[in-house]
Amino acid sequence: MLGAMKTTRNIAFIALFTAVLCVLAPISIPLGTLVPISLGTLVVYIIGALLDYKKAPICIILYILIGLMGVPVFSGWSGGFAKLIGPTGGFIFGYIFGVLTQALLTTWKKDKIWMYPVAMIAGTIFIYGFGLVWFLISMNVINGKEMDFAKAFAACVTPFLLGDAIKIALATAVSFKLRQPLDHMLSIRTREQVKMAGCEENISSDNTDLK
Repeated sequence: MLGAMKTTRNIAFIALFTAVLCVLAPISIPLGTLVPISLGTLVVYIIGALLDYKKAPICIILYILIGLMGVPVFSGWSGGFAKLIGPTGGFIFGYIFGVLTQALLTTWKKDKIWMYPVAMIAGTIFIYGFGLVWFLISMNVINGKEMDFAKAFAACVTPFLLGDAIKIALATAVSFKLRQPLDHMLSIRTREQVKMAGCEENISSDNTDLK
C-alpha cells in the first residue's frame, strides 16, 4: 500500500513537470536561423535539477511522445514526426541525455549550489552535441546541402550561448531553493501512511509469533 502511494506521488510530479514543459517549450524567439531560442531548455534545466535520474528522463520522453502524436509542444508551436526527424530534431532528443547527465550530477551534490550550474552546463554540452551531429547529418545527407562543423556551430550554438547562460542562472536560483522542499514532499509520509506501516508491522509480527 505504501509503495502504491509513493508511486502515485511520483507519477503526479512527473505529470506536473511534463505539463510545464509542454506549455513553455513551444514559446520561442526566432533569430532568423533554423534554431530559435526556446524556453524548453529552461524547463529542462529545472527538471534535471529537481528530479532524480529516474524521473527526469521520463518527463522528457513523455514530452517527445506527446509531440510525436502531433500536439504542438515543440518550439514555435509545432509537433509531429516531421519535426523530430528535421534538422533540429536532434536537440529535442538531446534533452534526454542532457537531463539525465544533469540529474545524476545534481543528485550527487544537491546541497552544493555550485553543482547546479556545473550540471546544467554539462547537460547543455550533451544537448548541443547530439543536436549538432543530427543537424549535420540532416543537412548534408538528407537535404543534400553542404554544411561543415564550423558553420553548424555558428548557426546552432553561438547565438544561444548568452541566452543559455541567463537561463542557467535563473534555473539555478529557482532549483536550489526548491530542491530540498521537493525532496521532502516526495519522501514524506502522511499520518495515514504511518498508521498503515504500523499495522503492517503488527501483522508481520503476529504472523511471526504464530510460526
